[in-house]
Amino acid sequence: MNTTANNSKKPLIVLTGPTAIGKTEISIQLAKTVNGEIISADSMQVYKHMDIGTAKIKPVEMDGVPHHLIDILDPTEDFNVYLFQKYAKKAMDKIYSNGHIPIIVGGTGFYIQSLLYDIDFDDNHDDNKQNNFDKNDMISSDHSTGYREELTTFYEENGAVKLHERLKEVDPVSADIIHPNNVKRVIRALEFYMENGYPISKHNAEQREKDSPYNYAYFVLNQDRSVLYDRIEKRIDVMIKDGLIDEVKKLIDYGCTPDMVSMQGLGYKEIIPYLNKKCSLDEAVYILKRDTRHFAKRQLTWFRREREVIWVDKDELGTIEQQMDFMLKELYERMILSC
Repeated sequence: MNTTANNSKKPLIVLTGPTAIGKTEISIQLAKTVNGEIISADSMQVYKHMDIGTAKIKPVEMDGVPHHLIDILDPTEDFNVYLFQKYAKKAMDKIYSNGHIPIIVGGTGFYIQSLLYDIDFDDNHDDNKQNNFDKNDMISSDHSTGYREELTTFYEENGAVKLHERLKEVDPVSADIIHPNNVKRVIRALEFYMENGYPISKHNAEQREKDSPYNYAYFVLNQDRSVLYDRIEKRIDVMIKDGLIDEVKKLIDYGCTPDMVSMQGLGYKEIIPYLNKKCSLDEAVYILKRDTRHFAKRQLTWFRREREVIWVDKDELGTIEQQMDFMLKELYERMILSC
């Protein structure tokens, strides 16, 4: 199979969808079929020692397919959309030089968007200033420390719901996407509005209108919501059985603290209160399942707002073979693949 299409733009495949939808298995089949290599667009799988809670692919499951941006950072380090884009571009250059096609696989929508449309982050952000970048939004500059402190104080005195209401007043679109408990992102969105005079959601919408430098196919896996939620709950039960509690314990012993980026991931921030004896294990698991369901819903909301996505309905298509046939047909039609 010739994977060099008659197109001046370089080929790129995106395979995404909500958490627990089953991206891993089909991504391997796709990569082997189209001569591709996988770049992880997951904000947590970049971290070493975080395997169970991130549902990280095991080496044996890779089946010989090269994977990039997995196990590249210590869990005490920060990671953000700027660094993702930087590392992913380097990986793509290597993949293209190998004569292969990059396949972006993961559920972090803004990571995908930053790469697909080559979002240009401000030049004055160097590697030592990246704490100003959050993983799911365009981020403001670092000139509003006073306002950030004001918002932080407001949150501490009034709570997350009241802070979220302030965001809803100036940016209802972002407020609909960002959960009230995600205080960091709420503050970032309010900062952006204060600095620029218009909502961050408007800025993100403008970025989505940029023409992509790639000849791409953007596949989004989906299925019946009740089936997806059942998959999420079963996956979490397996995580607990496989040792998620011990994994979080080891990370804390390693020196990880709740305020670190790595510890903000689903599966970690919910277990820490249990380890600190602030709730029972049943309560922690209940919250984890609930928040993961909510996260999946927000992911789908994000993907619906993206343009030119190709929905892969798992209920309608059935088997992986049928899903593969559907995607290959699209890849040929878009001249990403040629016979």
